[in-house]
Amino acid sequence: MRVCVTGAGGFIGHHLCRFLRDKGIWVRGVDITQAWGGRADCDEFLQYDLRELNNALVATRHVDWVFALAANMGGIDFISNHHAEIVIDNTAITHNTMLAAQRNGVNRLLISSSACVYPTYRQEELSAAPLCEAGVYPALPEGAYGWEKLHAEHLARYYRESDWLDTRIARFHNVYGPEGCWNPWQDSRTKAPAALCAKVARAKLLGEKAIDIWGDGKQRRSFMYIDDCLEGLWRIMQSSCGTPLNLGTDHDVNVAELVNIIADVAGYRVEIVPDTSKPQGVRARNSDNSLCREVLGWEPGIRLEDGLRLTYDWVEQKVKGLCAA
Repeated sequence: MRVCVTGAGGFIGHHLCRFLRDKGIWVRGVDITQAWGGRADCDEFLQYDLRELNNALVATRHVDWVFALAANMGGIDFISNHHAEIVIDNTAITHNTMLAAQRNGVNRLLISSSACVYPTYRQEELSAAPLCEAGVYPALPEGAYGWEKLHAEHLARYYRESDWLDTRIARFHNVYGPEGCWNPWQDSRTKAPAALCAKVARAKLLGEKAIDIWGDGKQRRSFMYIDDCLEGLWRIMQSSCGTPLNLGTDHDVNVAELVNIIADVAGYRVEIVPDTSKPQGVRARNSDNSLCREVLGWEPGIRLEDGLRLTYDWVEQKVKGLCAA
């Protein structure tokens, strides 16, 4: 088995490369950067820009499977302020990767989609129902990132229906864990769990009593630890399901509750100061895992408290270095 992972320099990508190699699979990693991974996690690493078709043709040559994770994306700050950049870059990456895989005779390709494809009108109330795969229509995704991911899902479907390429689609709900973007003061790509871990760690190390959060703290989300994400990707790729599958936990918390869990892990209580001038996304988003359980006989099961403990310990070490600088 030979596998290509695009986006191998990113958070999920470099964890996936390591996961696959632990299974004895030969892995080629491809990314424009080695920010969070690279040569050490792969048998071969190509530092390529997949917005260029020729690069994608080389990247997908002589492999059986492709996990197409490469994307220009980040947390709510980034996806709220880079709409044109996201659509232009990600559309080019997706089109080139799928076309190259088809030309090179790749057996199977997995597209990484997002819960941002779900209609915003289904997520306007704090009591909103969990999102099931069929509920994506009538379409009204969240921002440019959501529209681009929905387009990628359609492209994967058309390739499969045309017998050009056997495709799989994973709709990620929030993924977190160590070894990713963690510095909310310098990196707009940092997502909520790591950003809040960093803010609590800084408050603890400096003796500060309060941290700011984006929004009113009532917005609800589910969060999936990286190890569950990797297992889910592996199971989806092995399955016969060509339609989109949610990949996330079905246990949601609000942001204030998330902070309190992190504070418990840190052993340091903080006051929460809401900042409603910042983007906070939809009011409530949670995964309906009914189809995931039916198709895979499995669903993500790592407790939020356990995953946050591992994440916080890693982030705290990074913040210590920042504070000492």
